[in-house]
Amino acid sequence: MSVMDRERRANKLVANKNSILYMDLKDIIRNHALQFLPAKSLFRFTGVCRDWKLDITTPFFAHKQSNSFHDISGFFCQSGTAPPSFISLDPNAYGVPDPPLNFLPEPVEIRTSSNGLLCCQGRDGYKAYYICNPVTRKWKKLPKPNADHGCNPAIVLIFEPSLLNFVAEYKLVCVFPSVDFDNGYEFEIYSSRDESWRVSGEIYFGNHPPVPRTGVHVNDIVYWVLDYQILVFDLTMERAQQLSGSFCDTGGIGALGLMDGKLCLTKPSPTGLTVKVLSNAYTNTMGMHSNVRAWETKHQISLSPPPFDSTTYNHRMMTNYILFACGNVVLYRSGGKLHAYDLKTKETQCLGDELDQNARIVSHVNSLVEI
Repeated sequence: MSVMDRERRANKLVANKNSILYMDLKDIIRNHALQFLPAKSLFRFTGVCRDWKLDITTPFFAHKQSNSFHDISGFFCQSGTAPPSFISLDPNAYGVPDPPLNFLPEPVEIRTSSNGLLCCQGRDGYKAYYICNPVTRKWKKLPKPNADHGCNPAIVLIFEPSLLNFVAEYKLVCVFPSVDFDNGYEFEIYSSRDESWRVSGEIYFGNHPPVPRTGVHVNDIVYWVLDYQILVFDLTMERAQQLSGSFCDTGGIGALGLMDGKLCLTKPSPTGLTVKVLSNAYTNTMGMHSNVRAWETKHQISLSPPPFDSTTYNHRMMTNYILFACGNVVLYRSGGKLHAYDLKTKETQCLGDELDQNARIVSHVNSLVEI
């Protein structure tokens, strides 16, 4: 063997000793696994050893975790003027230290959420919006919007974690009734980068107002439910349109969500749940007798016993039965109870007694994201 070959072999041995195969198990977990865990579990693991505690409490680790963990962890719920409460999908793994959000400077109403950030609205003065992380109890009060968003705004929070941004950059998009045009609806956008609100020049005209708390963001497009239609607002072009026939094609009302990077619609059926994804957003431009369908069935879920009474089944009456459908979780009410169905494990979990019909429900991701 030549001298050069021996040097190559020696260098290879040194490299191998530095590889993950030669690391201690605790170092492998610390460097390659902890960032994929929810915040509540991580806080518990700070007691394992001093090195883990120092790592978990650094801003760099919080940044890695917010980019690695995206699972739906539970739901903030609020009825009327009562303080919010939190329902965890796994109390041992997911949780927040202050479910009523008492760390905020005033009583609030929960509005929307995105990847660990929660948007709330105050009840006093101009009803300021607050963006907070319920895990770290850090928050920011936003400036007053230019327009009147109403008492129950149809607002969507957009936060996409990025490896390049150590501090969260997010947007709020609100559709509100125009004061200048009958049956007109305008859009106001808040940017955390600019720290200001801006009213878009786009106006949508329609007979049905967007339904609050139905907004979903998918690939720079925001969708809201419009009775049996969907309002589409393209953030890049700042153009709005109606997605015609979308609910009629699927046979009734359901919940909008995001699954596998696509807009999905989950609706009740006499035997369980039906999940469809938007496969063609351009059916509006198709010929009258075109066979192209806007939606394709992704999941046909049979539940035993059937969660909805087939003898009195009515699409219009089912409006409030599907409360949330995004990622792998579908939240629905049945038989006076609140249930969560996991699309991955195909298991149904009873979360407790049914909430008030008008209760506000907002999903939560147990993230360490910095505001």
